[in-house]
Amino acid sequence: MRVLCTTLGSPSHGRAQLPLLRALAEAGHQVLVVTTEALVPVFRDDDIQVNAALPEFGPLAAMAPYLAELEDTPDLAEPTAALSRLLMRSVAGPGLKPHLGVLLPLVKDFRPDLILRDGMDMGAVLSAELLGVPQLPTPSGFSNLLDPAEVLPQLNERRAELGLPVRDDPLSVVPHGRVDYVPTAFSFARHLSEAWVYRQTVDVERGAVLPEWATGLPADRPLVYAAIGTALPKMRERTAAAETPLPMKLPDPAESLRAIVGAAAGLDDCTVVVSTSGLPVDTEGLPGHVHVTERVPQPLLLEAVDLFVTHGGFNSIREAMRTGTPMAVLPHFGDQSANAERVAELGLGRHITDRSAAGIADVCRELLADPGPRARARSAQLAMLTLPEIEQAVGDLAGIAG
Repeated sequence: MRVLCTTLGSPSHGRAQLPLLRALAEAGHQVLVVTTEALVPVFRDDDIQVNAALPEFGPLAAMAPYLAELEDTPDLAEPTAALSRLLMRSVAGPGLKPHLGVLLPLVKDFRPDLILRDGMDMGAVLSAELLGVPQLPTPSGFSNLLDPAEVLPQLNERRAELGLPVRDDPLSVVPHGRVDYVPTAFSFARHLSEAWVYRQTVDVERGAVLPEWATGLPADRPLVYAAIGTALPKMRERTAAAETPLPMKLPDPAESLRAIVGAAAGLDDCTVVVSTSGLPVDTEGLPGHVHVTERVPQPLLLEAVDLFVTHGGFNSIREAMRTGTPMAVLPHFGDQSANAERVAELGLGRHITDRSAAGIADVCRELLADPGPRARARSAQLAMLTLPEIEQAVGDLAGIAG
């Protein structure tokens, strides 16, 4: 079987695809990843063919014609939701054509039996329809937010331009369902129900081990892990360079990091590990119970953590569910606010709405003192452990490919 996979956006999208692509490659199937130059390192340690032909994915450029609609919504939460709706309308808009112009010849040349795609990639949807091959989106926050009814009108315009039949069914964007790593009872997908669901892995990064300093972390007090994530810094860079600026202000990752470090300093009855994702932070004068590091193998550390302070990216959410770790979610943009609300709805943790150091610390203390989220997180972990291993996806996908 020949499988083509597209990866856009941030490295987290590629990391979500890796377990699936590895299983396919190890079973002897030919796998080609078509992505951007910036995302090639995600796949460097695997026996997977990579073509970095795609231009840097810029959703802001595609949304430029619609951004004026945000100008009258200055409050952060409301424009974030509006921005998500506009993204739904724009991913299949006229701005898709340059991307499709690069992707379609590669797809025709490779002649895949199956396309696995980034949830944002409507070019892969159209390519699959032109070639008559099945396609499925891989796990991502965008797939969770995707409202097919919002995408359908623009997608039908592109279909008509390519001589494809237009569709009445909004779910024609996912005719074979989607791939997920979260049990149906704990799903984060708002509009897409049908899914092929497999067990979340903890060994995405080959050779990952915890650093030696982890062995010295005190074991007689709660261990809290806080991570800022990588998506927001990248998004801030893109918005700063965009020709059409956003008529709203995204949270400053440096400001969020300072608040997290301040909260960590106040949790003096805990040990707190803070991962900065490379952002500079002033550590002078921090108490000894706070350990600041640029990076740590997150899935491994979460196995020993009592509470996870997270930005709410979907990879991080799944990794915490896999290890039964309660979450305090400090969202920034995109799907993260919806994820924070869903975490609270499922009883897996809390949505941090007071972004100050004191507000973050208060939520952490409440969660550490409440056995409810820990019990609910354990229930989610047990549900995830009932899912079939990722290797079963190989046979399932082969069946879909016929």
